[in-house]
Amino acid sequence: MSAPASTAVPPEFSASPESRSGPAPAISVRRLVKKFGEVTALDQVTLEVPPGQVLGLLGPNGAGKTTLIRILLGLTRSTSGEAYLLGEPAGARGVRTRVGYMPQDLAVYLDLSVEENVTLFGRLYGISGSRLRSRSQEVLERVHLADRSRSIVAELSGGMRRRVSLAAALVADPDLLLLDEPTVGVDPELRAEFWEFFHRLTRAGKTVVLTTHYLEEANRADRVVFLHAGRVLATGTPSDLKATTGTENLEDAFLRIVRARGGT
Repeated sequence: MSAPASTAVPPEFSASPESRSGPAPAISVRRLVKKFGEVTALDQVTLEVPPGQVLGLLGPNGAGKTTLIRILLGLTRSTSGEAYLLGEPAGARGVRTRVGYMPQDLAVYLDLSVEENVTLFGRLYGISGSRLRSRSQEVLERVHLADRSRSIVAELSGGMRRRVSLAAALVADPDLLLLDEPTVGVDPELRAEFWEFFHRLTRAGKTVVLTTHYLEEANRADRVVFLHAGRVLATGTPSDLKATTGTENLEDAFLRIVRARGGT
């Protein structure tokens, strides 16, 4: 039953706890803390991501989303706590080739062609020869850039450049994709294409974790995590979170939880 609008949100606002049975989680984070001087960017973050799902990390700018992604990638060390990807410690050499990363800022070379960029990233993952050629062709077809493979990236539109960045993250056929604001600055049509593609990946057994501050697009995620001021406020399916808060959209659900916790 949905809570009436006047009912305060309970302190523990998770829609449902993660199951302890079944396959090992794609991501497991326990009491993660990250401080930058006097600023606490992450505060006791705990979460698990089951394999084969699209998880949306939602929150405003400064919520801690990018910091969490960087710790998972081993690019930033946590102050305390632990994080595991695919059963191995975050940043471990053995897990690197199984994780694809698409940063928020464009991370491809503007003076290279589309194909040259994808090939370069494939080599960085240790792929070569016929496998690299076939993987490059496959991912460019997946992101609808096969006909622009020889185009210089600087000549492409912003949306097409985002597609090149996604192709670079996919070239190693990773089991886990970490995507930082992958739909920022893209038009609604391309955004819808990206989400459709993410779900095709999960149907193939991959796990996709993405950050976004576009709360309503996260209705397409299998599960979402609300982050605010470095803390996990709630986790669950979009429908569960809306039902539990008695709201009609994720933005209102997020705001209600923040206000119930004394946030602004």
